[in-house]
Amino acid sequence: MRSCRRLLLLSMLLAAEHQGRTEAFSPMSIAPVRRDSSTVVSSTVENVFEQPSQQVAQDDLPSVTSAEESQSIQLRSVDKDVLINTSIFIIAIATVVTTVLSVDVGITRGWTAEEIALRIPLDNWRSYTNILSMAPIETKAVTSATVYTIGDIIAQKTEGLDIGKLDRGRILRSALAGLIGHGPMSHVWYHVSEDFFDNILHLHAWWDFVPKVVVDQLVFGPIWNNSYILLLGIMQLQKPGQIFGDMKRSTIPLLISGLKLWPFVHCITYGLIPVENRLLWVDLVEIVWVTILANEANNSEAQAGDDKDR
Repeated sequence: MRSCRRLLLLSMLLAAEHQGRTEAFSPMSIAPVRRDSSTVVSSTVENVFEQPSQQVAQDDLPSVTSAEESQSIQLRSVDKDVLINTSIFIIAIATVVTTVLSVDVGITRGWTAEEIALRIPLDNWRSYTNILSMAPIETKAVTSATVYTIGDIIAQKTEGLDIGKLDRGRILRSALAGLIGHGPMSHVWYHVSEDFFDNILHLHAWWDFVPKVVVDQLVFGPIWNNSYILLLGIMQLQKPGQIFGDMKRSTIPLLISGLKLWPFVHCITYGLIPVENRLLWVDLVEIVWVTILANEANNSEAQAGDDKDR
């Protein structure tokens, strides 16, 4: 009886064990494992595709940041020379415009626009002539300094320089050359020339401007051209040999260049313009001449530098 029970229990155990193995390897038991595998595979695939995009996004951040940083650096490193030169020009132009337009301040009440436009040039001219009569040499010196400043700026611009690359030292030297050189020397020359032809030679014919023009071109022209180069050389602390070498190289070319312009200009200078106003007329034309003169002096300086390098 006990042996029968043992056999029954053993058979039941074997049946249960067989059923458990069947369920362990049945499709229902494998399906969850497959589902887990597909989940793992899909998550792995998603990670594979997500990682590059995340990496690209992370790679884009430094480039954007670097671009912003470079832009901010460029804004901070704006050319100081551009700001300085532009500020100087704006201040100078504003000063001139304000001075010209304010000549009739306080007396324009009731004037029409046409009256103001007519009176401003006339009153500025009257103001200039009054100052000229009280301080002729100082007025002519400032006039020439202004003209030589404008001329040298034009000369540098014709050389292809931007506003930020303009040589302020060179402009200042040209202005000083006009201030202490051309203005006072021209004042003396025009009075001496007029006195010589009128009171010594007693030339009062209509054609007396012809010998005045000839003497001006052959005497005063070379004297001033070399004086200009001398003043620039002294201000640049050049050696005497270099200065006189520049004079020697520039004298004939400047004389020839001057013959292209000044004989025609001086026909008006000595034929029509009063003595006191000759420098103003000449200075207006001088802007063109100073451009030529500054270019010639700059070329001589560059040639001297090349010879020195050799």
